[in-house]
Amino acid sequence: MHLDSIRQRLAEDLDGAFPDLVRAIIPDLHAGLRRLHPDAAEDLTQETLIRAHRALAGYDADRIRALALGGWIWTIALNLGRNHARDRARRPTPARMDDHHGRADPEPIDSAAWDRRLGVLPLAQRRAVVLRHVVGLDYEELAAATGRPVGTVKADVHRGLRRLRTIIEEEP
Repeated sequence: MHLDSIRQRLAEDLDGAFPDLVRAIIPDLHAGLRRLHPDAAEDLTQETLIRAHRALAGYDADRIRALALGGWIWTIALNLGRNHARDRARRPTPARMDDHHGRADPEPIDSAAWDRRLGVLPLAQRRAVVLRHVVGLDYEELAAATGRPVGTVKADVHRGLRRLRTIIEEEP
């Protein structure tokens, strides 16, 4: 279901239309957050949806109709992710004690490789590449979500992709 029609329905019946919004955005929202914050993607996805619902409940119908829904939800998600990263940096993290007892790694190697590659990028470039090419936001939505000018996010995507190409070419 397209976000424009969902936005109209949200303005008319928030509680009735919100499940459709969740179904429409959760795959991309979770995928993007998993690339940006692998350790907290599930929690951040849920908290983003909770905060979106709370905010929408306080908006009048005209304000809901005027929202750029994808970019607005990603603004919430990025702010939560930024807060999570800041809080995590303030407290020590225990060492992982994973023991798979001979089982294969539960995460496919391609996913781990991409997480590693993306992790090398500066944060602005990583966010821009993930939101553009994993989530599928257009440049205007990406700019709205990050609070940066369209030209800047275009440059971030370009530089991020160029850096990813270099990383891939240098891999053994």
